[in-house]
Amino acid sequence: MNLGVNIDHIAVLREARRINDPDPLMALAICAQNGADQITIHLREDRRHINDDDALKIIKSSPLPVNLECSIDEKIIDIICDLKPFRATLVPEKREEVTTEGGLDLFSNSKRLKNAVNKLQANGIEVSLFIDPTLKSIEESKKLGVEFVELHTGSFANIFAMLNTSLSHSSHSIKELELSKDELKKLLEQSLEHIKTSSIKAKELGLNVAAGHGLNYQNIKLITPIKEICELNIGQSIIARSVFTGLANAVKEIKELCKR
Repeated sequence: MNLGVNIDHIAVLREARRINDPDPLMALAICAQNGADQITIHLREDRRHINDDDALKIIKSSPLPVNLECSIDEKIIDIICDLKPFRATLVPEKREEVTTEGGLDLFSNSKRLKNAVNKLQANGIEVSLFIDPTLKSIEESKKLGVEFVELHTGSFANIFAMLNTSLSHSSHSIKELELSKDELKKLLEQSLEHIKTSSIKAKELGLNVAAGHGLNYQNIKLITPIKEICELNIGQSIIARSVFTGLANAVKEIKELCKR
């Protein structure tokens, strides 16, 4: 299973002081040398971490394919077409959110989505849609003519954390916080089943399947057996671990966990 390492959080750390250190560009060779198959970055409209200069340098310098996540804003799509990453992953984006909280609404935005997909593909860029793991979303993705879908695993990851960590005692305002362990276990099984059935459906329709959001060194073991998923995009947990173990070890360790 391929591993895409999302290096946005290196830029998050840089922006905490608004200086030039750490430089995300320095992560490229380390990731490549330690088993990563892809570099993933997100060029947000508010440029809260990765900026245009970062994106240009990373795409020009990366020894690995670059997957550039972005919104469907027309100005952003024009920038992506100029940058020409290997793949563009279209994601929903809200200024007030801390991180991407769900999959794309494919149905309310179908016309804008189709225009974005067509423009990117006309510029030789492979397109993926970041979607919730539902059969309706898979079928609509196929209609939009993309090559890839990335299944949003955030709900799965949150429930796993509530069962296995102290998240239930944190400030997260999630409705599942009041549920019993047995109820959470059932929800986890349902969430995992949605990911499995969506992956199978996508593969049947000829779509490549990736997964990402909230995946880490603990919960990844439940995702890797799903043979239809060919790629995992993981960021925050890798960069967090690298603070203690170094980036090379952090990438190497999670790549080992990606093995089936």
